[in-house]
Amino acid sequence: MERGYKFRIYPTREQASCIRKTFGCVRFVYNHYLDKRQTLYKDEKKTMSHKECSADLTMLKRELPWLREPDSIALQASLEHLRDAYDNYFAARERGDKLWGFPAFKSKKSNNPSYTTKLVNDNIRLYEKHIRLPKLGMVSCRVSKQIQGRILSVTVSQAPSGKYYVSICCTDVAELPLRKTGSAIGLDLGLKDFAIGSDGRRYENPRHYAKQEKKLARLQRMHSRKQSG
Repeated sequence: MERGYKFRIYPTREQASCIRKTFGCVRFVYNHYLDKRQTLYKDEKKTMSHKECSADLTMLKRELPWLREPDSIALQASLEHLRDAYDNYFAARERGDKLWGFPAFKSKKSNNPSYTTKLVNDNIRLYEKHIRLPKLGMVSCRVSKQIQGRILSVTVSQAPSGKYYVSICCTDVAELPLRKTGSAIGLDLGLKDFAIGSDGRRYENPRHYAKQEKKLARLQRMHSRKQSG
């Protein structure tokens, strides 16, 4: 079983600069090969496979030296995301699902930039108060819980508030079976109470919408005054 863990990190000024450069590079690689695949199909009715894009990226890094600065695994992961976007689009077309659109270009103005790197030769390791990441080295990290299993990949992201986070994907996590009680219970969902059990226990309705209704109205007024672009 796989499980994800999300922790906040506190990069230094130099590490934060490297993270932002990596955000830009993975976005450039994704958009560059999306445009290249679209142009090739439009002109010659051909396409580029993931393997061809990966090989071409090696040549592109020779032409653009700044692409050699960030984590190379993150750039390859960006190509994998592009491949998955194409695969999901065509799979949705076969199912007749029109809600899944064609792969779109990534915007520089995204509020949640991120990049993904993978574990290769023990290049990622979590410690008590730090995490070691490719190209960044030891980064201060608030480890709020002990992770289980084996690390597969790490996604570094930046929230709109400017805070940085790492999402760690682990595999081979042991799944503990639930203890069998031999009893059953019925639940009645309602409005005043979220649910009432057949044993008489009542579960309070959190009323999330009512609590956030004023904030939602304010944000809707702000949105109505926005201009496109």
